[in-house]
Amino acid sequence: MLRFALVGCLLALGGAAPAQTPPAEPIPPPKDLLPRPATTPVPNVAVTPDLVYGTAGADKLMLDLAVPRTGGPHPLVLCLHGGAWKAGSRKDLSKGVMWADFGTGRASLIESLAGEGFAAASVSYRLAPAAKFPAQIQDVKTALRFLRANAKRFNLDPDRVGVLGFSAGGHLAALLGLTDGVAAFAGDQYPGYSTRVTCVVDFFGPADLTLYSETPGIEKAFMVPLLGGKSADHPELYTQASPVEYATRDAPPFLLVHGTADVVVPLLHSKRLHAKLTAAGAASELIPVRNKGHGWFGPEAAASYAATTKFLAEHLKK
Repeated sequence: MLRFALVGCLLALGGAAPAQTPPAEPIPPPKDLLPRPATTPVPNVAVTPDLVYGTAGADKLMLDLAVPRTGGPHPLVLCLHGGAWKAGSRKDLSKGVMWADFGTGRASLIESLAGEGFAAASVSYRLAPAAKFPAQIQDVKTALRFLRANAKRFNLDPDRVGVLGFSAGGHLAALLGLTDGVAAFAGDQYPGYSTRVTCVVDFFGPADLTLYSETPGIEKAFMVPLLGGKSADHPELYTQASPVEYATRDAPPFLLVHGTADVVVPLLHSKRLHAKLTAAGAASELIPVRNKGHGWFGPEAAASYAATTKFLAEHLKK
């Protein structure tokens, strides 16, 4: 699921891989990397793009929202894109991009979720290195407060909110689920509205950022732009930004989905978060996806999407 998460991470490395001599004859791409057909709209779903949910200096912060046309008020799912905190776009989740597979066929992720009876918002957040942590989680929390403040306008149920994220977005989803009440992450727009969520779905998100001290190349490419320095120089920043540090008995239910062959965000991240949550007495389910890396296609993507919608329905449609 979400092969683009791996592509985004490799692009973020910016040439870290050694150059290779091109083959004598072009090698055709594997079938699962060929362009996908154009997006097919989901019936009875209204999509509102480019909603301004907040500001950061002179910049507007935006989200795209998909809502079922009938019924409601609808449970809400915040969707957070990947890209190593310094790339990616909310449009990755709100348009049927040609190089991503969510297991949803030819529809965007938020439209597919809306077709299942959820309202779904794909949220932009400020990117590194221009914006250092905790700007990203502050933006996500601002988006949630904006949607709660405008629940009647958009036909949302403010008491039934889940969050779903991939890679860097998975990290932010986990933080959102675990840090309600942490003042440093709150932001200052739409005060008075809660940032607590009902459940969390985390696809291969980094959970213990201190682990990257053991992989200097990834630390330099991903962590330093986000946090402003190396773990050896700023261990407190790596700890502060790690979801594992906030696991408590009061955590919402978690679904963690992670490829066993992931070398960008090793499975150990989700294992540690799952262990911390269960040890604290919180509900957590870990689904290891056998022999898959930082994203996958095909039957495994469909199975992951089915597990996600089942989990969301169990917790948001009660």
